[in-house]
Amino acid sequence: MIKKNFFKKIYEIQKKIRVVEEKIASQYSKNKMRCPTHLSIGQEAVAASSGLALQKNDISISYHRSHAHFLAKGGSSKKLFAELHGFEEGCSKGIGGSMHLVDLKNNFYGSTAIVSNSIPIGVGLAYSLKLAKKKNLVCIYIGDAAVEEGVFFESINFSILKKLPVIFICENNFYSVYTHIKDRQPEKRKIYKLASAMGATSHLFTQDNPFKLFKKFDELFKKIRKNPKTHFVEVETYRYLEHCGPNDDTLLGYRKLQDVKKWKKKDPIDFSKKYLIKNKIFKISQINNLDKKITNFVDKDFNYLNKLKKPQFKNISKLVYKR
Repeated sequence: MIKKNFFKKIYEIQKKIRVVEEKIASQYSKNKMRCPTHLSIGQEAVAASSGLALQKNDISISYHRSHAHFLAKGGSSKKLFAELHGFEEGCSKGIGGSMHLVDLKNNFYGSTAIVSNSIPIGVGLAYSLKLAKKKNLVCIYIGDAAVEEGVFFESINFSILKKLPVIFICENNFYSVYTHIKDRQPEKRKIYKLASAMGATSHLFTQDNPFKLFKKFDELFKKIRKNPKTHFVEVETYRYLEHCGPNDDTLLGYRKLQDVKKWKKKDPIDFSKKYLIKNKIFKISQINNLDKKITNFVDKDFNYLNKLKKPQFKNISKLVYKR
């Protein structure tokens, strides 16, 4: 049974991610964020539910659409905003940008711009946990296009063979940039079944009810910590905005506005709000006050940038690994 505090947290994390990314989208046109940014508005339920189910000592690693995973693992929105603006107060000292976030204090071991590039790193981290006989797991977030790269097959094969405490969470939003999955993969192929055929214990979850999704992740993570082996979870989701950037892209013609509206009608954050009120877990006034609190918090973190000095990057060479 999910405790009342967890109901609140699941909603709160989703909402915070949404407000943070809406702030980024609204400010992006000012050209002060000089890095490409991939927003996950519409996909927040996956990160929120899984992130809350992870323990602090569990490791997570992400891909180019990583803001939500960073925040859900405890990352600071203040440091995220600073990173996007190139300030040395950012989580990657201002030189990584949107696609290279890191928070080692919360065991978020980073994200990368190269599709599938974080997968072998995550598997390597899991191998180190096994060698050290630690009882934690590694959560590797990927997109649907990641399973089209050779390194995915090599890494999951190694992970299964070595019985590593790894969970792959595939956020299947159906598109790799502008190309639908039906034009990239064989007809009727199911990603989770592909992973199952290789030997992973596979699952197909839905994001419709984030509270049920949290419960499934929580139960699954406990199993992996107790009995280390490779699991794969596919969750069908959908991004509301363009692949890279803050705008609507339906005029490009590669997807229909009707499809976006269809997914928005079953928005997990809207569902969560109605669920909490309908089941009398929280009153409307309490949810509205929580929304205001989150918005004010995010505004405060964004306005923090006004206090920062223009980055000089005098010591940038010290941040580069050298042989």
